[in-house]
Amino acid sequence: MRDGVLFSGGRLLEATALAVRDGRIAAVGTEEEARAAAGPGAAVVDAAGGLVTPGFADAHVHACFGGVEAARCDLTGAATARDCLDAIRAYADAHPDTPGGWVLGGGWGMALFSGGTPTRDLLDAVVPDRPVFVINADHHGAWANSRALALAGVGADTPDPADGRIERDADGAPSGTLHEGAMDLVGRVVPPTTAAECEAGVLTAQEYLLSLGVTAWHEAIVGEYAGYPDIAPAYAALASAGSLRARVTGAVWVPRGLAPDGVDDFVAALRARRDGPGLRLDTAKIMVDGVAENRTAALHDPYLSPCACGGPERGLAYFGQDLLDALVPALNAAGIAAHFHAIGDRAVTMALDAVRRVAPGHRARVRNHLAHLQVVDPRDVPRFRELGVTVNMQALWACVEEQMTGLTLPLLGPERARWQYPFGSLAADGADLAMGSDWPVSTPDPWQAVHVAVNRRSPGDTVSPPLEAGEALPLALALEAYTAGSHRLLGFADSGLLEAGRAADLCVADRNPFSGRPEDVHLTRNRLTVLDGRIVHGG
Repeated sequence: MRDGVLFSGGRLLEATALAVRDGRIAAVGTEEEARAAAGPGAAVVDAAGGLVTPGFADAHVHACFGGVEAARCDLTGAATARDCLDAIRAYADAHPDTPGGWVLGGGWGMALFSGGTPTRDLLDAVVPDRPVFVINADHHGAWANSRALALAGVGADTPDPADGRIERDADGAPSGTLHEGAMDLVGRVVPPTTAAECEAGVLTAQEYLLSLGVTAWHEAIVGEYAGYPDIAPAYAALASAGSLRARVTGAVWVPRGLAPDGVDDFVAALRARRDGPGLRLDTAKIMVDGVAENRTAALHDPYLSPCACGGPERGLAYFGQDLLDALVPALNAAGIAAHFHAIGDRAVTMALDAVRRVAPGHRARVRNHLAHLQVVDPRDVPRFRELGVTVNMQALWACVEEQMTGLTLPLLGPERARWQYPFGSLAADGADLAMGSDWPVSTPDPWQAVHVAVNRRSPGDTVSPPLEAGEALPLALALEAYTAGSHRLLGFADSGLLEAGRAADLCVADRNPFSGRPEDVHLTRNRLTVLDGRIVHGG
């Protein structure tokens, strides 16, 4: 490869070419050095002045779920409530013979509906005679019609589960939106996702992610969750068939019903399956809380706007501190890392408190990480470095957009709003950084997330105020997080850097964003992807 601008290890390299031989990077330097290392007859790829980086590694993605949902009623492109309803009607009309007649899908945005809570009557108007169950974009809530609620036996006398909430009409009847664990009330009667669907979903996701330059990823939930089966067998089948090309790890879901006296058995079972084919499972996924928009993120202080539902004023913590304090040390002692979902400041504190209980020697053997980190108490910022906890950023969310202004900020208030996504502060204090997308919650295109990390504005937005501009990251640091930082976190020590001897996983962008305006970073597109020395996208 020649005539590119090479980026690796957090900096632009003086080299202008690299050579690949037998799946490895053979040389990084001048074109003459690269040609000599590649050997006679080697094909030449002209990077045409574009930026050459290591392959991106997505440190938090639901690849299988995203692939499966792309084949269902996909609402991710809906810009209005009407768009959602039209898409649902069209899907139902085009798919009359789904199992049990169910219309399944997801991707609707909470900001499209008043209060973020669409009602069953809207669905009844477009699909009155078949059950409809569609998950929202963040996968922390779902929308069901009357037929689906009836089949599930969910009515006015159905109590809220301990880990969720049913939105209700004035008479107590379910209005159609189900939050968090309440989704399972309907999800348990939905036709199961088949093994064939999971395998097809992984293959769909693989092609999509490779097209974006993502050569490695971390499945953020492996195990039975939200109506999905354990997806590890799908990865094993694809690996055995030679169809799985990317480098993949996964985090085994910690069930919310786990009790302290069940920790040892859970850890032993996880340890026994950690090296499954196609999917290394050396991490446990601990969802500490929910999300701010539906008041289930765990906060130290109450939400500013009270909930008419009578729910907890400080959100939900799905595990008690005693369980976390028992589980995390046991995991780390067994060589298993903890991958925490932590949105609210109380959830962040709880996770860090649990890591603090781990013996330093055990902590040093694993890569514990906290994902999302929407609200972080400033007093917790230095604890990431002190405890060796990696910051797993979903940077695309760190901006002012419709959901933020309409749903989140009124609940948090001005002080906590300033504590959102403090990536700059965490980096300045010396914390390790990695980055991921949480797709299908949001786009897996790394350049869009990098853009927001740098600008603290949505891609293409030059009008809205930046969300805490002082928390922006330099372009080089954001790219470092999404490449070498994420590879380190996932344990792929052989990739993530453009160095001789490393695995030849790399991608070529269509431009050099370092030479353009920061507000144009989002215009960057991946042009070519190389995995193990083979071109897997572009040409």
